[in-house]
Amino acid sequence: MAAELGQTRLISLDVFRGMTIAGMVMVNNPGTWSAIYPPLQHAEWHGITPTDYIFPFFLFIVGVAIPIALGKRIEEGITNKVYFKILSRAALIFFLGLFMAAFPLFDLSKPEIPLFAKLVTMFGLLTILYLWLTGKTREPLIGLALLAAFLAALYLAGYPLVFRNFQIFRIPGVLQRIAVCYLITSVIFLHVNWKQLAIIGIVLLLFYWLLMSIVPIPGCDFSTINDKACNLAAFVDRAILGTNHIWQSAKVYDPEGILSTLPAIATTISGVLTGLWLKSKRTELEKVAGMFFVGLILIVLAWCWNPFFPFNKALWTSSYVLYTSGLALCFLGFCYFLIDIKGYRAWTTPFVIFGVNALALFVGSGLMARMMSIVKVAGADGKEIGLQTWIYQTIFAPLADARTSSLMYAVCFILFWLFLMWLLYRKRIYIKV
Repeated sequence: MAAELGQTRLISLDVFRGMTIAGMVMVNNPGTWSAIYPPLQHAEWHGITPTDYIFPFFLFIVGVAIPIALGKRIEEGITNKVYFKILSRAALIFFLGLFMAAFPLFDLSKPEIPLFAKLVTMFGLLTILYLWLTGKTREPLIGLALLAAFLAALYLAGYPLVFRNFQIFRIPGVLQRIAVCYLITSVIFLHVNWKQLAIIGIVLLLFYWLLMSIVPIPGCDFSTINDKACNLAAFVDRAILGTNHIWQSAKVYDPEGILSTLPAIATTISGVLTGLWLKSKRTELEKVAGMFFVGLILIVLAWCWNPFFPFNKALWTSSYVLYTSGLALCFLGFCYFLIDIKGYRAWTTPFVIFGVNALALFVGSGLMARMMSIVKVAGADGKEIGLQTWIYQTIFAPLADARTSSLMYAVCFILFWLFLMWLLYRKRIYIKV
């Protein structure tokens, strides 16, 4: 969504979005998952680290952009076109999340499939996706037809080309949660005022706390959020999605699951309220002071709630919502003061580059990481390893200790994507949905 207030673009929101998505990509792509500095890891269960700030910050930013983007449409009158725009945008984001989970659609792990065939398939899918997201209509269809012909030829030539196993396939995900939160929050925003919106957010947090505290779990002696399996959110994920369609690393719950989306909507609502505050007729300094004041209040309330309903990113607990929303308010207030009021913008260019193409960065970097794990090369011992592992072990591991070299890889990965996003930025190509 464009971050604009009237005719003035809200550069601070672009910067905040750019910092957040860059942090997300960096923590998702270490050199090795076995050696990571603690601040760059999620909390094991209860507790919070800087890495746990990233996703709620992004949902907060999505919320801030909603009144800025939909405000003019509401002034012109709420029509079916407005609902269609919201629904189509949410559906496309949700689809992109599923596409990332399913990529490259085929089981390319078999050694009988030649490397060139794997590369053509993966780069073909990426090209089709890029053309589609940049608004082309005919070119994606042509690309799809050519790729289908290529795959058919491979199959007829006797190569073991089959679709990936969708019986084990994760349905929730980061983009899926963003899509659902955006859809529900946008529709609510169209029909309520800011006071009603705030009440809805508060009710969601209290209702979620109540559900997680008192509802018994079948098969468990007692329900407690201290147990990864015997809590209501985990039970709902297993009961509705099944263990084959949630995060396989956890097996018993999904960090972007169904029930925990309720407080995630409250996170998005906190962003909407901030966006409305920024659009108000108050002076710029009053807006900054208000963001810091409310942000600090939320942080204090979060720490008061924490002993009873601990910070927990996987469960998206209500105290976690208050704490991360408070931090997001303070950070955006600081950026707004520094960038949009004082005009200190020279340092912001890399983050603006990331921020205006956040979706392209997240999807592209995620698919690239998947490709680098699929492409196999010979390691030092002659055994085949993923290309990403080979790059890390060959180039970065010899330079420093395991944690530092792993961080160096992550930094170089995000710098590589800064170059790619700069190529889009200099040509004024902004991939939006």
